[in-house]
Amino acid sequence: MDETRRSLLRKGAAGASVAAAAASGLIGAGSAAAQGATDARGGQRGDRPYPEVSWPDDVQEGPDTPKLCQWFSRFPTEQEVRRCRQAGVRGAVVTETPELPWDVETLRSDRYRLESQGMDLTCYLIEAPDSVIRGTDDRDSAIKQIKKSIVAAGKAGIEVVEYNWYVHRLSEGYHEIIDDDDRLGAGYTGFDYNRLYEGVPVRDLPRESGTPTLTKEELWENYEHFLRQVIPVPEASGVRMAVHPNDPPAKVSRGNPQVLAIKDDWIRLVETVDSPANGMTAHVGYFAEMGVDDIEFLRYLGRKDRVNHVHYRNVRVYDPGVKYAEVFPDNGDSDMFGFMRELIRQGYNRGILAEHPRALDYDRENDAIGGQYADVGGGGYGGDLYDFGYARAMMQAALVTERYGGR
Repeated sequence: MDETRRSLLRKGAAGASVAAAAASGLIGAGSAAAQGATDARGGQRGDRPYPEVSWPDDVQEGPDTPKLCQWFSRFPTEQEVRRCRQAGVRGAVVTETPELPWDVETLRSDRYRLESQGMDLTCYLIEAPDSVIRGTDDRDSAIKQIKKSIVAAGKAGIEVVEYNWYVHRLSEGYHEIIDDDDRLGAGYTGFDYNRLYEGVPVRDLPRESGTPTLTKEELWENYEHFLRQVIPVPEASGVRMAVHPNDPPAKVSRGNPQVLAIKDDWIRLVETVDSPANGMTAHVGYFAEMGVDDIEFLRYLGRKDRVNHVHYRNVRVYDPGVKYAEVFPDNGDSDMFGFMRELIRQGYNRGILAEHPRALDYDRENDAIGGQYADVGGGGYGGDLYDFGYARAMMQAALVTERYGGR
């Protein structure tokens, strides 16, 4: 079937000329030449909204498009790989990474292991030690280990390293919301800064034992020290760093401020070390959670060349930074199509993680719900398939509209 299709697409010099002219923008959808072109089934492509587009060849992932990816361990099972490959997802975000410092041989083995199973290593996760975040006496020793690890990542061909920066992540504010109206019992992960946790409002929870009291400026001094020490290393190693937002975006988490919870924090991050290696995980749902125009902020990051990884999910926001629900990608507040179009406009060609599947009856009935959100509205493989399909559809639609007329 593929050979037949290819021969039909190649048939006739006139058809090839039309395709080349359309791809270069010399003719448009309404031109006589385009209207005279035929598709693989012999139909008149001029009768279609985008006759220049050859399906599916022109809307596939490639060197200059985003890449859909999924969480993976370093040693994925055959079932895990098959499930993603069957859904068309080939990128792996590796989370269960080795202890620091990393060495080149280990990372190369991880990469080759995934590639031998048909997966591409999109991103590697590194954990920022507490000593670095809190600024204790041994932080510079830990920073040296991070530097060595990034050098190893560059030599192993790992292009993006993602990391978190928390004193404490306020997961106590999460709870499950059941949508009994529109989605007949589907589960959402909600966050409420005012909900009671063990009898105490989440916003008033005390520091955990052994956690020091730090001001926001002290935390920023620690972070800036890290950035100035570390970012020259990925610059020289061909690696981009991507910091994940403080999610949930509460300004204070168990008595300590968060340094990446509001828009001004992100701007300060960008301006502290002016380098594409000092980038972030652009997170459409998170931008809405903190009350920011997601597409406008993505444009700001794009102008600075700081979009080094993308998380793709939607939310319904009731009070920015205080109360929201992680809903399906198609029924939240964010313009998911507009966000994807902006990524295509920017020429973004790194990973997109369609994350946080919602809880569906199918996964409940098949005991498929797991992970850190299992008890607070998270889903399983059925929910993943929904998210994968939605993200790919948005990407294909964005590729068409941005490359073939912008209608």
